[in-house]
Amino acid sequence: MLTSTTPEDLAAEGQGSTYRCWATAYALHETSSIPLGSHEATSPRLAVRWLRERTRNVTDQLDMAYAQPGRYWLRDETEHERALAYLTTGTAYQLTLHDENTRYVLVAYPPGANS
Repeated sequence: MLTSTTPEDLAAEGQGSTYRCWATAYALHETSSIPLGSHEATSPRLAVRWLRERTRNVTDQLDMAYAQPGRYWLRDETEHERALAYLTTGTAYQLTLHDENTRYVLVAYPPGANS
C-alpha cells in the first residue's frame, strides 16, 4: 500500500524519535546559564557518543584536579553502558562536573521524556 507523506508529517515523526542532548555551564552566584552545545541524536548510542565528546571538551578546559572525575567517566565503560541502558528504557541520563566557580551539566533525554 502506498501512502502520501508530506514534509510536515515527516517533521512531526522526527521530533518524537530523537535523543535530545545538551551541555550547560552554571557559574557560581549567577542566575543565567551558559549553553555549551546541543545535539539531536538518532539513537541512544549516538547520544552517549555526544556526551563523551562534550565531556572530553569540558575536561580539557579544567585544571587537572577538577578534570579527574570527567576523565575517569570517559574511561568508565560500565557507566557508558548504564547511560545507554537508561536512554534505551526511556530514562534521561545526566553527568555533572564542576570546578571552583562553575558547574557543568551534560544531559541526554530519550524521545518523549520531559526536559
